[in-house]
Parts: sequence; C-alpha cells; structure tokens
Amino acid sequence: MQRRRLLVELIVMVRVILPLHLRTLAQVDGEVELPVAGEPTQRTILDALEARYPMLRGTVRDYSTQQRRAFLRFFACNEDVSHQSPDEPLPSPVASGIEPFMIVGAIAGG
Repeated sequence: MQRRRLLVELIVMVRVILPLHLRTLAQVDGEVELPVAGEPTQRTILDALEARYPMLRGTVRDYSTQQRRAFLRFFACNEDVSHQSPDEPLPSPVASGIEPFMIVGAIAGG
C-alpha cells in the first residue's frame, strides 16, 4: 500500500506599501494586502503583487532577469533588504502582517 502525503501550503496575508507612481499605475490608495503562499520572501511578495496587479509587471523587477529595478529599494522592519537574496525569508513581523514590506522609489540627481 502506497502512502500519500497531504501537503498543505500556508497562505499568509502581507502588507505592501508602494511609492506614489506605482499606486497610481495600479489604481490603489494606501497600502495593499496580498495573500502569499508559503514563507514570505521578496520573490513571493513580488510574484503576488504582479499577479494581482499585472500592470506593475516590469516596473518593480526587470522582465527577463527578475532583478530589482535600479531606482527602487525594498525595506522590511525599517531595514534596507534590497541587496539580500530575493529568496531569503523576511522578518517575522512582515511575514505576519504586523509590519509592511515597503517598496520605495529612490531619488537621484545633483
């Protein structure tokens, strides 16, 4: 007799704060709440964001490389996580929805 394993994937709700230009493009006010399957990482949050708001595809990450766009930064618990691996688990306050995952537009010029 073959045993079957039942796999249950945990869905968590995460909060995401977008910069004004991306909120305008996505036609949302304030922060968004997204269901994320499994442990929240930058990649899983951005996958969920682009699935819910397809007009944001290519604006946060490059289409082909899936790398963060140059003038955007990612913050979790007020720490810059932009250069961490996109598959690294985010801090538990972000994963539990207590703290938001923030996408911030950088400013350049001189």
